[in-house]
Amino acid sequence: MREMSIKKELIPILKSIAKDNIRSAKQIMKDLLSSKRGVVGFSICMMFFFMATIGPILRPIDPMLSLDLSKAYAPPSLEHPLGCDYFGRDVLAMIVTGSREVLLIGVLAALYTTIIALIIGLTSGYLGGKVDSALMMIADIMLTIPGFPLLLVLASTILTRAMDPFSLAAVLSITAWAGTSRAIRSQVLAVKEREFIEAAKCLGLGKFHIIFKEILPNILGYIVVNAVLGVTGAIYAEVGLFTLGIAPYSSVNWGVMLNNAIQQAGAIHSTRYMNLLAPAFFIILLQLGLITLAGGLDEALNPRLRTRE
Repeated sequence: MREMSIKKELIPILKSIAKDNIRSAKQIMKDLLSSKRGVVGFSICMMFFFMATIGPILRPIDPMLSLDLSKAYAPPSLEHPLGCDYFGRDVLAMIVTGSREVLLIGVLAALYTTIIALIIGLTSGYLGGKVDSALMMIADIMLTIPGFPLLLVLASTILTRAMDPFSLAAVLSITAWAGTSRAIRSQVLAVKEREFIEAAKCLGLGKFHIIFKEILPNILGYIVVNAVLGVTGAIYAEVGLFTLGIAPYSSVNWGVMLNNAIQQAGAIHSTRYMNLLAPAFFIILLQLGLITLAGGLDEALNPRLRTRE
């Protein structure tokens, strides 16, 4: 009878804790947009989202059918705001069309990385013991492997024929999960020592319930911020592979545009600089938006950083 009474007292406490920790998406968005950092990051990311989804419809281009050598290296104008490349193709249209591929691969790679890191981090942190030691040993081995040289080898052997965004994203996430999994494990170790976890165990709740209903909601903000930052790392790696000519050719990819600008007739040292600066500017702007958005999300999701009016 006493045990039943304790359980009845603990249940409302657990529900109250869950209600305080799991905030609505509407409230999170409100907190995100209440900070200057959040507004700037969200605005830039939404601009690129619309560029990738609606942009190719409003400013379409077929890289093979849009050749016009009479417009080769045409300067910026009303018709071509960023000028034309060495084949007379509109640079802005190529950047708009290429943004879809860049964002898709970056988001997919971050998603793969986060899922792998989440599974390993949650399992390792909660179970502990030999499982923890084994999983962290694997993570440590992956951390010792030079990431980008491995990507060069894998991309040159696996992705030699066709451009498959899902395959390239999988290659980019092969080593990226290790550091994130260790960070998630540390968060789990800290949360599982708190009182409400002990209360959940006293109620006889199973491991899956404790992990996914009690621990995961409390570290979800940390995971979301790391996932956004993971997109930045994936985009850098992706563009690097294309710039070096390792990944399969795609003329509208920003990395390929950088490669072509450098290769074609001294773009760095002539009036053709726009072919180099335009993709570089959009890469930097996208990364700035993602990093700023991650900072804004950290403030919105972290009670210690969130300012209250």
